[in-house]
Amino acid sequence: MVKLRRELTARDQILFGMAGAIGTGILFSPIGMAAVAGPGVIVAWLIGAIFYTFIGLTLVELSMEFPEAGGPSRYSLYSHGKATNMLNAFGDVFWYLFIPPIEALATVEGLNYFYPHFLNAHGNPTTLGALGAVVMMLLFLPLNYYGIKVMQQANRYVGLIKLVLLAVVGLAFLTIGHFGNLSHYGGFAPFGVTGILAAVPLGMFAFGGIRVIPDYAEETTSPEALGRSILWTILGQTILYLLFATAFVVALSWSHVHLATGDWAGLDKLPGNPFVVIASHPVIAWLLVLTLIVAVLSPFVTGYIDQGSGARVVLAMARSGLVPARFKELNQRYAVPTWAILAFTVVGVVIAFLFAPVPSIYALTNDAVVAGYLGFAANPVAMLALRRQGRKGFFRRPALVANLGFMGAALIVYWSGWPSVPYSAILVALASIIFGIIYKVTEFKNAWWYIAYMAFLVLMTYIGSVGALKLINFYLGSAIVVVVSLAVFLPWGVASRLSNEDSETLQAQFAQDA
Repeated sequence: MVKLRRELTARDQILFGMAGAIGTGILFSPIGMAAVAGPGVIVAWLIGAIFYTFIGLTLVELSMEFPEAGGPSRYSLYSHGKATNMLNAFGDVFWYLFIPPIEALATVEGLNYFYPHFLNAHGNPTTLGALGAVVMMLLFLPLNYYGIKVMQQANRYVGLIKLVLLAVVGLAFLTIGHFGNLSHYGGFAPFGVTGILAAVPLGMFAFGGIRVIPDYAEETTSPEALGRSILWTILGQTILYLLFATAFVVALSWSHVHLATGDWAGLDKLPGNPFVVIASHPVIAWLLVLTLIVAVLSPFVTGYIDQGSGARVVLAMARSGLVPARFKELNQRYAVPTWAILAFTVVGVVIAFLFAPVPSIYALTNDAVVAGYLGFAANPVAMLALRRQGRKGFFRRPALVANLGFMGAALIVYWSGWPSVPYSAILVALASIIFGIIYKVTEFKNAWWYIAYMAFLVLMTYIGSVGALKLINFYLGSAIVVVVSLAVFLPWGVASRLSNEDSETLQAQFAQDA
């Protein structure tokens, strides 16, 4: 029986995490976040890092307990059964279906500097640009198809070069030195604390890529190092995101981007890669060259790594009996889930072409990945539920970790606002209904807490200040989300766990299947 090959060392885990997570977000998120937070974008990134640290801690414990492919899309199966896992997994798979096409489009944006026919005057992809994104998606394919060893070697060189160049470019932008931008135009927080908090979810998808480490966990030679790799990756991400957020603010020249001085809100109207735009005025030849290399290389690396992660989520779903069994078949020669990779690539190609006319990569990302945030929310509950089933775990205070992780996930979803939250919830619901009928998922008693949780967040985004009606102010709405999530849905979710016997049966089935 063919099995996934264990090739990734502890160092590879960190490289996969860093190179896979840091892509479009580091280049495009600062401009969208600064449009609502001003220089406070720096604090927004820091808050996001704190939130995601606790979400990441749940992945630390669960990935070390269950080091399997697509792990974050499987943990809830062991704690809550098939129905909950179906909702969780479809949230994850929608995240991954959109990320590689977005990275492909970002790569094309970088190439547009050399061949200015990929984008129109508004910064949107032309038909040629959409075709370029399709080509990028197809270039991701061989790196995934020819086995984990090929990806490992590519990432040891290309991924490492990418990270070094990012650090050099970020530091170089600081030398442009318009430090007055930090305080002169409305102060450090021109839109107040509300603006800073509203900016947090706009960059959280960039942290969310940390999950590529547990997604490749079954192919590591050092499963005992998964936890350390996740934590080191979160730290490395945070440093680079803070660097680029600061660099964007202090390198910004209002006249060169054709905005009125201090018009932070107008930043979201700027087309193209903001760092390429800034590096072009004034032309600092070496910085512009490095920025263009990063603009192409960074999203490309993230794209092929996340394409592989998404295929492993599909593999995990096939093992759970949620999608066709063919998707768990492994290639005899390369030991990869060939059908899952091919299917994921085909869908990604369609998305890359059809969604190219969307006004900006940034807006598309914000709408698409909220489904992934809904998926993340299952993991803190699963961690605590499995502890109640008698597992020893990793942390001395699992309830504290789970509470903080669940709170962070709930706030990130809520702050993502309307209509991103209902769009994502509808996608997850429709997919779950269709595949639930096909694969006869009928036992929902362990999943009602999760269904009600998603409905609650949709309702809150509708009536809150981040939504359509704006009946509740930002702070009160956030407080309601935190209190209800921790007082109602977390304990309800833990109480809805499977019996120890049922959980052990599911784990035994995986041992036979993997």
